[in-house]
Amino acid sequence: MQLIKDISELREIRRNWQNSAKVIAFVPTMGNLHQGHLNLVREAKKQADIVVVSIFVNPLQFGPDEDLEAYPRTLENDRYLLEDLGVDALFMPTTNDIYARGLEQQTFVEVPGLSYMICGASRPGHFRGVATIVCKLFNMVQPNLAFFGEKDFQQLQVIKAMVTDLSMNLKVFGVTTTREDDGLAMSSRNHYLSGIERKLAPTMYIKMQELVDEIHGGRRDFSRLTQEYKMQLAKLGFNPDYLEIRNVENLLQPGHEDQHLVLLAAAFLGKTRLIDNMQISL
Repeated sequence: MQLIKDISELREIRRNWQNSAKVIAFVPTMGNLHQGHLNLVREAKKQADIVVVSIFVNPLQFGPDEDLEAYPRTLENDRYLLEDLGVDALFMPTTNDIYARGLEQQTFVEVPGLSYMICGASRPGHFRGVATIVCKLFNMVQPNLAFFGEKDFQQLQVIKAMVTDLSMNLKVFGVTTTREDDGLAMSSRNHYLSGIERKLAPTMYIKMQELVDEIHGGRRDFSRLTQEYKMQLAKLGFNPDYLEIRNVENLLQPGHEDQHLVLLAAAFLGKTRLIDNMQISL
């Protein structure tokens, strides 16, 4: 596995791959890798000749009171895991490389509409930071394919919209959420949970399943239904941020004719913010 820290070096290596007509897949991450990340890599390896993974903790997508400094960094273990999977190149740029003129002077990429609703309403500027860094990394790596986890469902839709709007020549794939044995969606932030919180955390997914079962059973009063389940989560010890049922394609409020929906959830458990989603076919 090639370890690349310099953008010019990356571009030289990328040019050699391009001249050899290699199909290049890209998996951008912030490190602290778990099986969810590794499943993205496995899927990428199925569809490409070359797999590039990046590790960069992006300050632009963290709010002023969020966990940028505390975000777990496990570089040595990450390198071992990626090498064991046969990743071709690991790109680890520095903040100075990515934001050469500083964060205050950085040109932004922003996807209207999708970036402002649901999670975007709770975390203003978050998806602008995500779109900007992903756009920059796409420009650097120039992949043919890119892979993202469906756990961050709204993020995936934002990135797909950006690729379409900016006429980028690559295909974006969403990969099914990887879960622990008890159903908790894998996340690098799960290690923030205390022992008691970790035992309670899968209950959010269980409640989401119960809500979806009610929809399959015929309930269509979505606003009342989500409010009921937010109250149930609160009684269990969660602090719900949002629980929303939306159109799976555009994340707008569903109409009566919509058959493909998504349940999006975020809740704090202690200081840890958990997110999850479930797709619904009627």
